Amino acid sequence: MTATKIQSEPARDVLNRSPSLADTLASRLREEIASGRLQPGDRLPTEQQIAITYGVSRSIVREAVGRLKHDGLVISRQGAGAFVAEPGASPVFRLDGADFSNKDELRNIIELLMAVEASATEHAAERRSEADLLVIEATVAAMQAAIDRGESGVDDDVAFHRAIIDAAGNPFFRDLSEFLDRRVRKFIRAARANTARLAGMAQMVQGEHRAIFDAIANRDKKAARDAAETHLKNAAKRLALYLGD
Repeated sequence: MTATKIQSEPARDVLNRSPSLADTLASRLREEIASGRLQPGDRLPTEQQIAITYGVSRSIVREAVGRLKHDGLVISRQGAGAFVAEPGASPVFRLDGADFSNKDELRNIIELLMAVEASATEHAAERRSEADLLVIEATVAAMQAAIDRGESGVDDDVAFHRAIIDAAGNPFFRDLSEFLDRRVRKFIRAARANTARLAGMAQMVQGEHRAIFDAIANRDKKAARDAAETHLKNAAKRLALYLGD
């Protein structure tokens, strides 16, 4: 099976900037699949190829492809890329309409996040490259700069965790993390933005981030897992604070 090039005219296919850019791109890719231009078993063009074709960033491409994966239209094969799924394929795991006012459901979601991120952080400490470490360090510095400016640094916080997932070197961690990000992290990011306004809270969270970074930098797997678990447990407490619990 060979990579299939999306047939398009660049001048027409460059997407206009909008809040729903990833959704728009996902719709375009769905059309390619529905029309038969991308057949079951075909490998999708690379992130870079799609980004150039549609005039978007690679992060937008990842987000759009993530939507297709969630819908069962695309599957990942480790080391090979993303492929159009066979007909009838569908996602077997769903997490829709999470009820954050339900204490038991909130606990279950945090436990799921902890299982994914603590394990990924442990692997990142073992597998990270020097380039990975520089990316993670840059997000820590960006968060501190945002705090110093009196901002929440939420976007940099998200980038920090994504950089760690990438450093773990397992595409399935990344896929599941992106799935959870779309389902629950929007609310958690809102909680971070609000609790960050409390005196001293932002620096407290930043201290947790630094502990995670130091463990990864020292290749200390146990310390990395422990620091990630501590961070998520404290995040649950901050989320409960935001909910008024």
